[in-house]
Amino acid sequence: MQPEEEKELIRAVVKVSRYTVYIALIAAACIVVLVISLFNNNGTGTAPKINESAPVAVVAVSSSPAASAGSMSRSIPSDVWTAPDESTIPVGKAGDMIRYGKELLANTARYLGPQGTVAQITNGMNCQNCHLAGGTKLFGNDYAGFIASYPKLSSRSGRKESPAERIAECFERSLSGKVPDTSKKEIQSILAYMKWLGRDVKKGQKLFGNATEKLPFMDHAADLVKGKAVFVAKCQSCHGSNGEGIQAADKKTYTYPPLWGKHSYNDGAGMYRLTNFAGFVKNNMPFGASYQNPQLTDEEAWNVAAFVNSQPRPHKDQRNDWKDIKNKPLDFPFGPYADAFGEKQHKYGPFKPIKDAQKQLTNKKS
Repeated sequence: MQPEEEKELIRAVVKVSRYTVYIALIAAACIVVLVISLFNNNGTGTAPKINESAPVAVVAVSSSPAASAGSMSRSIPSDVWTAPDESTIPVGKAGDMIRYGKELLANTARYLGPQGTVAQITNGMNCQNCHLAGGTKLFGNDYAGFIASYPKLSSRSGRKESPAERIAECFERSLSGKVPDTSKKEIQSILAYMKWLGRDVKKGQKLFGNATEKLPFMDHAADLVKGKAVFVAKCQSCHGSNGEGIQAADKKTYTYPPLWGKHSYNDGAGMYRLTNFAGFVKNNMPFGASYQNPQLTDEEAWNVAAFVNSQPRPHKDQRNDWKDIKNKPLDFPFGPYADAFGEKQHKYGPFKPIKDAQKQLTNKKS
């Protein structure tokens, strides 16, 4: 019986060894998969968080240079303007005015919106929706050189304007509301904040990142269909499928602003001009994008900006704007024009032929 028992023991050992090898191979495969996963996640060792409440969009990825250009990193000058530290805001009444001005820009609707505690003269958006980070972000419509550039002659109105008047225009256009009393505390506080913000900027000084980036013109008109596809994939999770935005918990303002409809900017706002809006989108949208690390190609930015501006919004009578029609911007979408191009091309492009025609008109005039 002893040889038989030895054989059984050997068979058992072989069987156990075989299972051990199988388990070892499975464990090794799992380790390999885990290592690859961590490597693809930039070595952070953590999985990306998923917003379960946000709509999931499927985006087609192209291997062409044009498709990858939006994610290429860009550098900024070492001497670029930066906002002063808030610790430098003075104490006392002057400092209180500056802080109140900053608060008004960040939460305009809370004070001056449809349910505002001070007045009800705007549509529910905040100044900061278009002038990002309190007007301090590069290519995010910053306020760095605002005070230094005023008073100045406005080509749109045809007269010299003060900084207070220019702010009042924003209430009427970008906030689709009423012109406030510029002598009151609110406008004066906003001015105080802007003066503090641009205190070191000299008149005529060239600032990198001021206003919005002027993107190279496309050789064709912006494509609204392609623009809608970008909006669905990249924008609607924050701004809503109908561009309605997402209201804050207090229902007085917006966490993410409406891009069209009665609570958005009207067609007299600077954002309604495509060259302004496309550059803003390129450097700031979707959430997390910046000049250094854009997430859209130039063409995607043009297209989605055109799609948004093709949607319904409040209208402002602009018959008194640009009385000298030769001074109208090439993307001003309301005629008449000194050139031979129609309103549609002035709204969506292509813009280079318009620019060339305007240059010829200027040369003839001179």
